[in-house]
Amino acid sequence: MNIDTRIKFRHLLCFLEVARQGSLARAADKLAVSQPAISKTLKELEVLLAASLFERSKSGVSLSEAGVAFLRYAGPCVQALRDGVSSLRGGEYAAGTVRLGVLSTVESLLVPEVVRRLHQRHSALVVSVVTGPSAYLLSQLRVGELDLVVGRMTDSPQIQGLTFEHLYSESMTLVVRAGHPLLAGPLQRGQLEDYPLVLPLAGTTIRKFADSLFVQCGIAQPRQRLETLSLALSRRYVLCSEAIWIAPLDAVRLDLRTGELVELALGIQEPGGSVGICSNATLPLSLAAQWCQEVLREVGQDYREEAYP
Repeated sequence: MNIDTRIKFRHLLCFLEVARQGSLARAADKLAVSQPAISKTLKELEVLLAASLFERSKSGVSLSEAGVAFLRYAGPCVQALRDGVSSLRGGEYAAGTVRLGVLSTVESLLVPEVVRRLHQRHSALVVSVVTGPSAYLLSQLRVGELDLVVGRMTDSPQIQGLTFEHLYSESMTLVVRAGHPLLAGPLQRGQLEDYPLVLPLAGTTIRKFADSLFVQCGIAQPRQRLETLSLALSRRYVLCSEAIWIAPLDAVRLDLRTGELVELALGIQEPGGSVGICSNATLPLSLAAQWCQEVLREVGQDYREEAYP
């Protein structure tokens, strides 16, 4: 079947932005056009495809079943054209840019080493890192705004339809600052309820692992809690207070070695979640993204063999 030549690039851009924003008004703002123009372009595309791509409601729009199917191809199509234009403008010799989505579990130890090795081997490479919760990063990967997403996300419902490659397993641990009152004598699990708690945001994949530790201990979480995905904020707050941090081991590994943070021995070992690479199989990887994927696998192997860090 021949492609209808009446389908233009502007139709695809409009469709992708509406899918990304979930709102005609927000999509219009992003594309710097009027909302009637967005509606007209979207209607043209639906007529050409003989399908309704969105379900309309008072709260906005959401992809229909046909829209979800079309998204699998529209995103890669637009991204492939962008890559082609960039390769011509930058020269084939230029490595280009890899757009990497990074979850908080890996931003402090894994990713810096990956970037170091990439820059050591490739003289013309831009690594663009976007951080945030898994739902957001995976949605960006799905529409072609990111090349790869790395972190702990295998329990996220948004991963359906994407490809996940395991790198290594990482457990959660409870840590406090050096000199914390809980380190003064034998630890009773019930004492944990008396101190502020730092843990990941509710609804995130890593939060499920954090909650499981308290369930295993048979104690309630303290009423005073700091919920955040920011490792910098978590670390600073714990170092200047008596708070307890349920942290991914990667985030505190170096602080445990220096003695700035101390692990609380609860006699329970959280089994650990799978840290890995998520990619969109419908989106062809650029050369830069392939290089990044190779180095991620290499550093992941070093983790498994305890050669790094």
